[in-house]
Amino acid sequence: MRAVRLLLFVLGAGATAYGGWLLLPQLDAALPWLVGGPAVHDVLVAPLVGLVGLVLGRLVTDRLRRAWIAAGLLASATLLLIAVPLLWRPPSAPPNPGLPDRDYPLGLAVGLAVVWAAIAIVLVVATAVDRRAPRRRSDDR
Repeated sequence: MRAVRLLLFVLGAGATAYGGWLLLPQLDAALPWLVGGPAVHDVLVAPLVGLVGLVLGRLVTDRLRRAWIAAGLLASATLLLIAVPLLWRPPSAPPNPGLPDRDYPLGLAVGLAVVWAAIAIVLVVATAVDRRAPRRRSDDR
């Protein structure tokens, strides 16, 4: 087991050193992203996610509904994270003639609408099922 750990450590250290070597010529362009990304996450994203989680925990008491809403928020955050480079600036390469130009803000809006429509449908169906199910009283046990 110790030999496998040592081998994995050596391979990981070698891959890290090679990646650093490849990054050196581009360090001036990459440094703002390497420093700014974690800083923006720690200053803006993490507190915002914590606040949304706290508010969601107070407003939605049913665990199943809270889980679906959290899944919608996670999917929305993933879509936004993927869309940021496309929305931030125009592509640096010439357009691919095989791919038509896209309206990325509209695509993001449609994607978010589909995610939240699916979450809304699930929550409406869950509410309808809950209302149809007979309530058990504590003395029925």
